[in-house]
Amino acid sequence: MPQLKNAISLALLLLATPLVHAQAATPETTVRSNLLVDAVAWRQTAAEFRALYYQGFNVAKARLDQALAQQKPGDKKPAIISDIDDTILSSNTYWGFLIGQDKEFFDDAVWDRWVAANGPTLTPGALEFLEYAKSRGVEVFYVSSRDQGDKTYEYALNNLRALKVPYADEAHVTILRESSNKEPAQHKIAEQYNVLLMLGDNLNDFERSFYVDKVEQRAQLVDASRSKFGGQYIIFPNPTDGHWLKAIFGESEPADTPANRARFREAAQQGAWKPAS
Repeated sequence: MPQLKNAISLALLLLATPLVHAQAATPETTVRSNLLVDAVAWRQTAAEFRALYYQGFNVAKARLDQALAQQKPGDKKPAIISDIDDTILSSNTYWGFLIGQDKEFFDDAVWDRWVAANGPTLTPGALEFLEYAKSRGVEVFYVSSRDQGDKTYEYALNNLRALKVPYADEAHVTILRESSNKEPAQHKIAEQYNVLLMLGDNLNDFERSFYVDKVEQRAQLVDASRSKFGGQYIIFPNPTDGHWLKAIFGESEPADTPANRARFREAAQQGAWKPAS
């Protein structure tokens, strides 16, 4: 009888072993691929991401010095116009949270909570550059598109002031709730100031003419304006959101749907290598 019991126990153990292995593998095999992971991981961990911001602000400082050297008595007061989000203020913590929630597209509700909670941090090199501009007598104007309801403006000022950004006051901060067209506000500033530089992470931060909904057309417009980038226009990297998405989906904040996930994958393969058969 002991031999029979041992044989039965061994048989049960052998039968259970594959089940144990299958159960152990389940969590790993059920993790769904997320379209945002690579872009957000790059934002969060790549030293190259930081280097691009430092490079942008270094170029901006050099261009500012050159422009100031050309200022003449009687010229308008010098100024800079800057976007806010992902130019001066970083949204890395927001995107990291989205990944933890398994989100694959921009989430307005989460963004609004994050803004209200003073979630933004400074982008690398931003504060040093802004303080340098102020030390040279250059005023900085911030023009941003945001909408968190009635407290939109209050939240924007809070975000900037919490990080001790210069010129974080009502005279220098413009928030557009109803439109992404920044040109009217920019032109109003230019009436009184000599705008030496413009900073942004989105083509629409510089000219409304860039606000088109075709991938190829955006590329053509940039090619035609190539001399402006690194000159008066200083652009920063943003692989997770912006009007480049509008050129793919027809809107800048597409819904998280199977169809949009498929469209995103198609866009990523637009210039894919096609080996000869």
